[in-house]
Amino acid sequence: MSGCRKVLKNVGNWLAHKNKDEWLKDMRGMLSLVATVIATMTFQSALNPPGGVRPANDRDEDVQCPHKLSDTNPCPGQAVLAVVYPDDYTTFLLSNTICFVSSLAVCLLLVSGLPLNHRFFTWLFSIGMCITLTGLTLTYMFGAQMVTPDLIWSTTTSMFNKVIYIWISLLGLVTFVLCLRLIVWIVTKCIDKCKGRDPI
Repeated sequence: MSGCRKVLKNVGNWLAHKNKDEWLKDMRGMLSLVATVIATMTFQSALNPPGGVRPANDRDEDVQCPHKLSDTNPCPGQAVLAVVYPDDYTTFLLSNTICFVSSLAVCLLLVSGLPLNHRFFTWLFSIGMCITLTGLTLTYMFGAQMVTPDLIWSTTTSMFNKVIYIWISLLGLVTFVLCLRLIVWIVTKCIDKCKGRDPI
């Protein structure tokens, strides 16, 4: 059992941060900055989507959407590519919304005063940022796909696939390390509690 404890302690020391107070201060600042910038970007891309929106008529008429409108003619103020590529636009909007909501969740958790020096909350913030950055990556990919002509997009598909595979691998590695740190912390706490309860 002592060999297992030694291994857990070594892994925990390897995964721990050396100057914890400075790291926590930097982490809070970086998280709030990144989450705020991403929330601003995704908010803007929802209101000003790729391909733009249909402008209102230049005439002095009231801006109204006719009741009988063809499927290829969006109302004024609506996204043009939502009509041209409805499935791709739905996927883009879903990725953008996930990114927006997760970045706002990170901002909310940061201002709520949750302690960053608690390992679980640090893990929660990090997983939230992983979700946010993944949503941002997918938003970029689907947005680029909709505005790039098919002839050019077909030549870059393999490159985008490789980038997505690299991203998924990197995300998996980061998530694995974050979960490993949390598991080592939980197991160490449990062992310490059991050790404290053992009769002498």
